[in-house]
Amino acid sequence: MIRLPPSLTRWWKTSSSPPPLLKYRSAKWFILATVNTAVFTDIFLYGLIVPVIPFALTDRAGVPPHEVQHWVSILLAVYGAALLVASPISGWAADHTSSRRLPLLVGLLALGGATVMLCVGSSIGVLVAGRLLQGLSAAVVWTVGLALLVDTVGQKEIGEAMGYVSLSMSIGVMIAPLLGGVVYAKGGYYSVFAMAFGLVALDIVLRLFMIEKKVAAKWAITNEGGSSYGTCSNVPGPLTETKTDSNGKSSSAAQDGPTIQLSRTRRFINALPPVVTLLSSRRLLAALWGCLVQAALMTSFDSVIPLYVHRIFHWGSTAAGLMFLPLVLPSFMAPIFGRCSDKYGPRWLATSGFILALPFLTLLRLVTHDSIGQKVLLCALLFLIGFSIDLVMAPLMAEITYVVEAKERKRPGMFGPSGAYAQAYGLFNTAFAGGTLVGPIWAGFVETSAGWGTVGWSLGLLSGISAIPAFIWTGGLITQRHEHRERLSQEEGTLDSATNPNAHVDGDIEANAEANAAADVPASADPRTHTHTSPGESKNEGNAAVEETARDSSSRSGGD
Repeated sequence: MIRLPPSLTRWWKTSSSPPPLLKYRSAKWFILATVNTAVFTDIFLYGLIVPVIPFALTDRAGVPPHEVQHWVSILLAVYGAALLVASPISGWAADHTSSRRLPLLVGLLALGGATVMLCVGSSIGVLVAGRLLQGLSAAVVWTVGLALLVDTVGQKEIGEAMGYVSLSMSIGVMIAPLLGGVVYAKGGYYSVFAMAFGLVALDIVLRLFMIEKKVAAKWAITNEGGSSYGTCSNVPGPLTETKTDSNGKSSSAAQDGPTIQLSRTRRFINALPPVVTLLSSRRLLAALWGCLVQAALMTSFDSVIPLYVHRIFHWGSTAAGLMFLPLVLPSFMAPIFGRCSDKYGPRWLATSGFILALPFLTLLRLVTHDSIGQKVLLCALLFLIGFSIDLVMAPLMAEITYVVEAKERKRPGMFGPSGAYAQAYGLFNTAFAGGTLVGPIWAGFVETSAGWGTVGWSLGLLSGISAIPAFIWTGGLITQRHEHRERLSQEEGTLDSATNPNAHVDGDIEANAEANAAADVPASADPRTHTHTSPGESKNEGNAAVEETARDSSSRSGGD
């Protein structure tokens, strides 16, 4: 495992007193705010130049007007290419470092350098290099930041946390083009980047101030009530269970039981890198494909909307930036979608989002001329497309965590002590980067060669096809999910018989004992040991256990 430089860790190891404000600097809400600010900063700087770059290319870089569409698409796609290449590397490095904070700071330095290059660059080469460095920074922010969220909030709340990440990203997408267009029109090119440098400065302060929970746990500060803060209770680790012997002593053991002699094939599988193991999951591949398509749909408009509304409605950079507003307004519901994903599973949300986007994308072909009705129609369609995309995003981001958790439950410790959450989100980043690479190029070149209407129906067809793998594999293979529900229903029926005072048949008692063990029902539900618990109370406990098992299993631990 990669260790932090001694100069960065010496104070933590030698100081007997905690750093100032440790309780707040390691609080869940502050870490969540820091990660969301990092995501917002990355997306804000990505989208800031969307309405600006077409005009800056001609004024600063001397690009002929007929080549502007080509270079806009290239500059947007270069970012995705860098993100695509750097994400798996960032994920591996993050899972092999002792701290998430150091990679986040390195990524921030890269982001600052990229912003400087984009600000002072007056040639195509410098602008392309700046976008490449910006993509490398984004790979670190997204991979390490999302893994840090899993470390902080745990798997049961990750859907809602990813909803806030989606909200931060969408707010960045919403206000960056708007502010970029307005400030460029009023204050010029350098005024746009003054905003960028101010946001980077704020991001630096937050990342330096933040302390990870596992780092704060080293001080193990205990308050007067006996509870401690700064501990990392939600950090995923090897799954264990506690066993109690006849003398009342407890011991911890892995869920997979006693050690057995592994076959040569199993030893080979265990030796594979986590990325290879993760990619063998069809469930994860379906989630990654959904993330790629969602990113392509979201970024495809970046390369065509500013130029199209300029050509059809004769709008400038300010109005072009305003057209992104209806597209991202639905993102304020993303935390709600994430919470629903935590409670009910991601399958139906993701599938519905892809299906809903199909007709709305196709209907974009109706926007063909300059009129009030056409402008209202375009805004309405963009709003509905944004709503459909947001239905997909938070559930699929949470699905990455669910897949890793399901594999860890199946074989505890298979990914080692550091887990594989950063590497899993590195794969997510790779898929998302693929979408940001494909989307602008797809929309830009299709619009140039076949027209605006073809852009809409081709993207709609892509969205509709993507609903198929989302329905089959998201949340676990659909057929296995139905089988699991049937088994849980049978167990619940057996529990009802077990809590019936008139049921004393020996065969039924044995079946009840098996059902109780499967549902983690207290031993008092067994009629042979039932002395102090009323039948109604025991039945409620059993049903609650079955419901909890069904909810966790169906939404997180489905088959591959």
